[in-house]
Amino acid sequence: MSDFVQKTSIEGLLILKRPIHKDARGFFREVFHINEIEETLNIEFKGVQMNHAFSKPKVLRGIHAENWNKIICPVNGEVFIAIVDIRLDSSTFTKVETFTINDQNRIALFVSKGLANSYCVTSEGSVDYIYLVDAYYDWTDTRAIAWDDPDLKINWPVKNPIISERDRNNPKLRELFPGKFP
Repeated sequence: MSDFVQKTSIEGLLILKRPIHKDARGFFREVFHINEIEETLNIEFKGVQMNHAFSKPKVLRGIHAENWNKIICPVNGEVFIAIVDIRLDSSTFTKVETFTINDQNRIALFVSKGLANSYCVTSEGSVDYIYLVDAYYDWTDTRAIAWDDPDLKINWPVKNPIISERDRNNPKLRELFPGKFP
């Protein structure tokens, strides 16, 4: 495994942290090397679609899981990201990992299929959130769960976030997977 790829407690969730080269003009960094991700997870990643979400302060998006692998790279501002394992066959089903990405750390994440992704803007300015995926979005394979699901115990840093109508009505894990809860 590369020094620039770190595993987390959830299988298939990686922190991509490459060096930042700063000078008087600003900085330069390589966000990821695909071969490092592929070697770490023993997969092939072929990006086919890049998405760009622009979000204002206090916006919370998610929690969504699509049938694709993705590389997440917020490029400005600060976001709090929560990743949830909702893969039924996973030993870490319902486990949550959280990250704060900002100008000080500027990391990227690799998120495997079946992991649900969400984020909220914690900076005073807006955020550009870029992500590269290995499948085309077709609206049929997205699963979403409630951002405030009590079983997840996510400590969101923004009170009264701005949330879409769709995300306000997402089901809780117990509703989606009743057989997995007592």
